Amino acid sequence: MNVTVIGLGLIGGSLLRALATRGHQVTGYDVSEATRQAAASAAGVENPGWRVADDIPAAIVDAEIVVLAVPLPALPEVMPALAGFTGLITDVTSVKGPVRDLLKGRRYVGGHPMAGKESSSFLASDPHLFDGCAWVLCLEPGETDLDDWLRLAALYTSLGARVVPATADEHDEAVARISHVPHLLAAALSNLLEDNPLAGALAAGSFRDGTRVAATRAELIAAMCGGNAAAVRRVLAAVLEDLDAYGRELTAPDPVQALTPLLRRPGELRRAWPAAPGVPEEVDPGNLLAWGRSGGWIVGVEPRLVGLRPVSGRNDS
Repeated sequence: MNVTVIGLGLIGGSLLRALATRGHQVTGYDVSEATRQAAASAAGVENPGWRVADDIPAAIVDAEIVVLAVPLPALPEVMPALAGFTGLITDVTSVKGPVRDLLKGRRYVGGHPMAGKESSSFLASDPHLFDGCAWVLCLEPGETDLDDWLRLAALYTSLGARVVPATADEHDEAVARISHVPHLLAAALSNLLEDNPLAGALAAGSFRDGTRVAATRAELIAAMCGGNAAAVRRVLAAVLEDLDAYGRELTAPDPVQALTPLLRRPGELRRAWPAAPGVPEEVDPGNLLAWGRSGGWIVGVEPRLVGLRPVSGRNDS
């Protein structure tokens, strides 16, 4: 398959490498000349390699699929260069509603791989980044072409990803809960290091795990949260209510006894996550959104559509 990846940071660069490793014809482009040079140099030593273009029109010549891997604020700048492209467009942006609206009327399937690191350059890219990751592919009723959706699902499952069907709005609400608000919480927790070297010396596993994503570039965190502002505000308000409740119980005559009931359910939820996958099942293509809403994912497309969905209990494998 002939694929063009526009934007060669961590996700775009990793996709470029992963596709080339599996024998696809891949062309990359990045607005940064230094990034283009780094990608071209890597192509010369990796087998199989890829082509790096100097501009978008040159990159999309003969492309069957164009993957937009640039930050959300940069997408409007890219679109004019795609005006004549009639092939399939997808993206890897962490917010889906605004991209869906921007590409309305185009042959488009929204996508978002739930994979990443704190670093964000091409030099950090890894062809194995998507192994086992959940890759959302948006399916908008009455808008998304099912054949296009299945084509991308086949491509991404071949990279080792678990393809999750969802609408753009469902995706944005879910990632506000499990990605965007956690980034803001990590930032707030990291501020506790300010002017307290003793706290920094004592910080260990719980602080490290709770603040890891705060090391992500501020521009990327701001783009994902700002681009999904309405959902992030709703989820953040719910989290603040929980924190306020914990704070109120700390003023009780016996704060230990008061707090304990409030902390039981979160512990149960975390211990039960991630749920163990069930057995492979054939999935009706007309039932894909219901499959995704049940927590299910697609693991294979041909010769039949096969998926898994979670069962109760924790996956300890």
